[in-house]
Amino acid sequence: MNLLIVAATEFEIEPFLKEKTNAEILITGVGIPATVFHLTQKLSGKKYDLVLQAGLAGTFNDHLNLAEVVIVKEDAFADLGIEENGNFKTLFETGFIKKNDFPFKDEWLVNPLPLLTENNLFVAKGITVNKIGDDPVQNKIIKRKFLPDVESMEGAAFHYVCLQQKINFLQLRGISNDVGQRDKSKWKLKESVENLNKELFKIMKNL
Repeated sequence: MNLLIVAATEFEIEPFLKEKTNAEILITGVGIPATVFHLTQKLSGKKYDLVLQAGLAGTFNDHLNLAEVVIVKEDAFADLGIEENGNFKTLFETGFIKKNDFPFKDEWLVNPLPLLTENNLFVAKGITVNKIGDDPVQNKIIKRKFLPDVESMEGAAFHYVCLQQKINFLQLRGISNDVGQRDKSKWKLKESVENLNKELFKIMKNL
């Protein structure tokens, strides 16, 4: 099986990088533009059976524990739109994009792969933003509008490219912190990376 592992930083998959596997590795860099460019470039040169993105995320969901690992089924660009007088509208709400224009499905980038439910991980709804912040008002607006479980800076870009390329993919996220919590002494970075990589190895073993 031709497998590609994608991460924004080496830190997020450091344990995996220390092991010898048959999987190829792509470190894209942080953010939407870097993910779109480097992943598209990589996929244009070779056909893969599965592309798996592994990274950390913040959570909106009080029922998810820090250091827990989830699989993201659907993702969205949460800050792509127009804001006027304190009111944010997505490009779908403004009519610039129709909610079912490919590769979107009812405004979301949805992963149809059955492998999503073939494990014991929580299947999450994700959002992707260009700016991570601690503004409680902005985070409350985002939570109310999208009802997300987790937040990252690359997930929707990853879904977008893979759906456009019609390639099988999975987005795996370790929860390092609560969204809005910028006191890193309350984060679980080390534990999140450890658990994320354990699940990554487990998924690869079961392929």
